[in-house]
Amino acid sequence: MNDLIVKEQGQTGRITLNRPEALNALTHDMCKVIEKYLNLWLADENIRVIVFDAAGGKAFCAGGDITEMYKRGKAGDLDYGHAFWRDEYRLNAKIFNYPKPIASFLNGFTMGGGVGIGCHGKCRIVGESSRIAMPECTIGLVPDVGGSYILANSPGHLGEFHGLTGTRMGPAEAKFVGFADHFIPEQHWEHVKKELSSAGDINVINNFVEDTDPNIDLLGKRELIDQVFKWDTIVEIESALLEMGSEWSKDILKKIYRNSPLALACALQLIRNQRHSKSIEEALDLEFRFTFRSARYSDFIEGIRAQVIDKDFKPDWKHTSLREVAGSEVDFMLGPLASKALEWEEEQ
Repeated sequence: MNDLIVKEQGQTGRITLNRPEALNALTHDMCKVIEKYLNLWLADENIRVIVFDAAGGKAFCAGGDITEMYKRGKAGDLDYGHAFWRDEYRLNAKIFNYPKPIASFLNGFTMGGGVGIGCHGKCRIVGESSRIAMPECTIGLVPDVGGSYILANSPGHLGEFHGLTGTRMGPAEAKFVGFADHFIPEQHWEHVKKELSSAGDINVINNFVEDTDPNIDLLGKRELIDQVFKWDTIVEIESALLEMGSEWSKDILKKIYRNSPLALACALQLIRNQRHSKSIEEALDLEFRFTFRSARYSDFIEGIRAQVIDKDFKPDWKHTSLREVAGSEVDFMLGPLASKALEWEEEQ
C-alpha cells in the first residue's frame, strides 16, 4: 500500500495520506513526495486548488513517524532526524507560502506533524470528529512544524495553555485558537471535493460552511487561562495554579506534570519569542534549534520510549521538577546553530 495517494482530479491536485493503520503518521519519504508534487503543480496552470485529506476515519495525521527516529537515535544516528526535520520544516514553510489555495480536510486526530501539513494552508476545514493538539512536550519535544507560530498568534494566552498542556481542541476550539478556518459537516466533504475539482475555485467551500457551537468550554475558561498563563516562567505558572487550588487548576497541573520539564521551559520561551516573529520561517528556525539538539541533549528519546515504545508512561526525565531547569539550559537548547542552521533551499 502506498503511503500517499496522489491524483489530479479536474482542476485540483489531491494528496491523500494513506497510512490509516498508523494514524497516517508522517514519514520522511512522505514529506519529500508531497513537496515534489507541490513543486510540479505550482507550474501547472490546469491545477488551481490543492486538496489534502486522509484515508481512514480516525486521523488526518497524528504526528510524525517518531518510532523510526527513536530507533535511529538509540543507534547513535542523529543525521536521520536532522534530515527529516530539515525537509519537513521546509515543506511546512512551502505550504504556508504556497500561492495556490490549499484546502485541508482535518478529520479525526491532527497532531504534531499533522498540524504542519494540514494547518498552514489557506483553507483548513474541520468537522465533527476533528481533534487538534500540539502534545509534543509529552515526548520531550517542543511544539514544532510551525505550530509555535500559530500558538503565538492565538488570542490572549491560549497559545501557552495549549502548547504546555497539549489539550485537544474540538472543531470550535480549533477555529477560535487559530488552527482551522471553517466547519463543514463531514457528510458533505466528498461533495465539496468534487465541487473544488470541477470549479477550481476555493470559494465554493463557502456554500457548505456552517456555524459551530459558540458555547465551547474554552471560552468559559478564557479568563482563568489568561490569568495563569500570562506569567514569564513555567515555575510562576505552576505557582499560580497551585495557589488557585481549584479542580480546574489541579487538572491543568496533572497535564503539565506529565511533560518534560526541560521541554516545557523551552516551549514557553519558544511561543513567547514568536510573538515578535514576522514570518513562519523565523518560527521554524527557532524550533529547529531545539529539535536538532533534542536526541542528544533533551528528553526526546526517553519520552518516545515511555509513550510509544514501552508504553509504561513513566518517563525518567532529566529534571524531577520544573524548578530544576536552569535558564542556561533553555538558552542552550534555543541557541543559534551557526553552520547547522535550517536552510530553505532544496538539495538538488
